[in-house]
Amino acid sequence: MNDIALLDATAQAELVRSKQVKPIELLEATIERIERINPQINAVVTPMYEIARKTAEGPLPDGPFSGVPFLLKDLGAGYAGVRQTQGSVFLEDFVSPFDSELTVRYKRAGLVITGKTNTPEFGLVPTTEPRLFGPTRNPWAPEHSVGGSSGGSAAAVAAGIVPMAHANDGGGSIRIPASCCGLFGIKPSRARVPLGPIIGDMMGGLVCEHAVTRSVRDSAALLDAVAGPELGDPYYAPPQIRPYVEDLGADPGSLRIAVSIRTATGTPLHEDNIAAVKDAAALCEELGHHVEEMGPPPINAEMLEEAFLTIWAAGVPWGIEGIGRLTGRQASPEKFEPLTWALYEQGKRTAAGDYLLAVTALQQMSRTVAHFFERYDVWLSPTLGSPPPKLGHFDATPDNPMVGLDRAIEYVPFTPLQNATGQPGMSVPLFWNSEGLPVGVHFAARFGEEDTLFRLAAQLEEACPWANKRPPISAV
Repeated sequence: MNDIALLDATAQAELVRSKQVKPIELLEATIERIERINPQINAVVTPMYEIARKTAEGPLPDGPFSGVPFLLKDLGAGYAGVRQTQGSVFLEDFVSPFDSELTVRYKRAGLVITGKTNTPEFGLVPTTEPRLFGPTRNPWAPEHSVGGSSGGSAAAVAAGIVPMAHANDGGGSIRIPASCCGLFGIKPSRARVPLGPIIGDMMGGLVCEHAVTRSVRDSAALLDAVAGPELGDPYYAPPQIRPYVEDLGADPGSLRIAVSIRTATGTPLHEDNIAAVKDAAALCEELGHHVEEMGPPPINAEMLEEAFLTIWAAGVPWGIEGIGRLTGRQASPEKFEPLTWALYEQGKRTAAGDYLLAVTALQQMSRTVAHFFERYDVWLSPTLGSPPPKLGHFDATPDNPMVGLDRAIEYVPFTPLQNATGQPGMSVPLFWNSEGLPVGVHFAARFGEEDTLFRLAAQLEEACPWANKRPPISAV
């Protein structure tokens, strides 16, 4: 079973399909790995073993991942009858009354959902250290952050507990932990994956759902399984030309790639992140792409930051008071972490007109960036401003609850832009620094063109494979 655990989800599903292994055997091996490895990394916070056993032993849908164990992030995708804390003491005993549409689609794909993974409170910061559950530790270096907000999922996949896990992304929360943990993570185009049944969009369309994976083909096949609008969605992404798995191995052609090793704000980048981009650019040139060093897309960085934070802060009372209406719970400061409460109060002070002005500002920037992508097919940059920092780097201080947010802005100078524009972006694990920490590189494409990214990612994976790299803390 350890040999099987080295396989990606697509290969494990094929073993089930050919009756070489039973779903319950895959599940019991996954449970054993959780019990053995999770105490070291704190990735899984809500085991669902008995539910998973009933699923694995019962009739499974004939989906692309039938019988493969899977983990849900404890934020976004609800599972009926299972607690959904969103990383907050405020919701530590809240039980989801229904399956999210995404969970329905995961089940339809045949996945055996085995547990829920750690996340920062409401996914607000790029590290996974909630007061409720404590920090998730990086399998590559346990004193370092796994990123966030999908950090528990990324740690579980990096440590070999499962081959892929659910993640979502409102400012980089798929791509940040993918970079920190040496995984592949793609944020799809806005509205590629539905958020229903209750939510049409989140914070003006900033948030997208998908996963972190070890292989590119798992990411493509899983997106094929869950993509597409739900009845009543407010809008949806351009239809796929063909299944994404059919783009894998297809010739991407000679792509025009703009390369940035400077931020729009002038914030300095760590030398490791610059080296990672230079290596990736050289590899892209070797593969026949036209690579040109450029600055970032011509946007007003101060306007982007102000508009993004206006919407981000407004999203906190939207979420907390929405939960309060659903559950009858009253919000009070002691039930939340200092940064969350500071953003809650800031969001409460945001006028409706200011919120709409922020939405308008992001829409204007989206048009500017779209014109930039008339000249280029792909934009290459660092995923992050530095390698994974030590745990505690984003902690609030007694006199400044917002200090963690200030540090987060410096740490993620690139990923929020695709949330603002709705474009797809991916972090690809092509570089490890001298300390053995993974440093992802980021590629963005035009709105609706995940196929371009999947073709390029598969080409990079073949040229510079990463699946054989195992962290010091590993189940296999």
